[in-house]
Amino acid sequence: MQLSKVWKLKDLRNNVLIILGVLALTRVLAHVPIPALGLADVRQFFAGNQLFGLLNIFSGGGLANLSIAMLGVGPYITASIIIQLLVVIVPSLQELQREGGEAGRAKINRYMMFLTVPLAILQSYATITLLSRGGVQSGITNFPTFTPFQWIVTIGSITAATMLLVWMGELITKRGLGNGVSLIIFAGIVASLPQFVQQFIATYDPSQLSRIAAFLVIGLVVISGIVFTNEAQRNIPVSYAKRVRGNKMYGGVSTHLPLRLLQAGVIPIIFAISILLFPPLVANFFINARTEWLANFADSINRIFQNNTFYTSLYFLLVVVFTYFYTAVVFNPDEISENIQKGGGFVPGLRPGRQTADYLYKILNRITTAGAIILGIIAVLPFLMQGAFDTQVLTIGGTSLLIVVAVAVETMKQIEAQLVMREYEGL
Repeated sequence: MQLSKVWKLKDLRNNVLIILGVLALTRVLAHVPIPALGLADVRQFFAGNQLFGLLNIFSGGGLANLSIAMLGVGPYITASIIIQLLVVIVPSLQELQREGGEAGRAKINRYMMFLTVPLAILQSYATITLLSRGGVQSGITNFPTFTPFQWIVTIGSITAATMLLVWMGELITKRGLGNGVSLIIFAGIVASLPQFVQQFIATYDPSQLSRIAAFLVIGLVVISGIVFTNEAQRNIPVSYAKRVRGNKMYGGVSTHLPLRLLQAGVIPIIFAISILLFPPLVANFFINARTEWLANFADSINRIFQNNTFYTSLYFLLVVVFTYFYTAVVFNPDEISENIQKGGGFVPGLRPGRQTADYLYKILNRITTAGAIILGIIAVLPFLMQGAFDTQVLTIGGTSLLIVVAVAVETMKQIEAQLVMREYEGL
């Protein structure tokens, strides 16, 4: 793809500039401090804590900065998971998504927005409480004690910033050049790269050369795997019969329906990590509870999730499950089959309608299985390297690399699709 073509097309150029401007604003929010908080020591606490390190990735660095954007788009991701699960369970929501068209999808999206607000309020309170407890345990004793008014201002500021980020994500998505939520997370990770390089140079130790080499090798493997998974597709042949309308003849052509190996993109990774972070986050909140059984239960949850084997296995399973789940959300074989039939097309050897839909379901299940397993393996490779080399840096760095590469590849493909569409419009 020639990037110079992007700047020659006015509407596409404007969309790119607007997206870059919105992403720049998200970085500004990540550096706006929360009222009554401003701790330099907290960065050392994040550096040695895997849970808060991953949370900081999803907040785009806002958590380590103790900014009003400390939650990032995390509450919205949680809300979207809950709503999508309810769509599968509740018949009325399922019907709304299938038959409601664009209006139905917009209504479901509003439900996600409404649910994001209480989730942001709960998560902001829980996160600040956990930071204070974890900081005290790590020797940071200057966390302030909030008054009721300060709690209201702080939680209100964080919730408002979260909703502003969600709105920005929707604004990006409407431009048709990538998923807004994914791009916001992408921007946060990329913005932290200079600081990561600076820390690496300052703390470079020749004795850790083997670990650095292992990180580079696993990085190349992850990048190659992501590119392969995103580019691979199965082409289903589709033929269109000749039709006569008036004095003109239409159809009589053969084309194909591309079924991507990984329809869900990077979303399963984001969903899986969001779910993985939730139990230890809640457990940390109750670990000092006065009720003995509750405190013991929270402590056992913490210890289970600190087990690398359990964590890695659950991560792999969640990635596979969410790949199937999100593929079912974004690709409906019944709807595709109906559209092909309405256009006068058919898959050679199959009858239009139900038989074609069943065939698409069969092929989709096969390629999704392969894609889910490949994506799951790519996701857990950094954790396997962590166990082999006994370091937390590979885990957080590998997760960041996975998200950055997947989002970059997906965004470039959508830009290419926009260019191709405009070339056809010109013809």
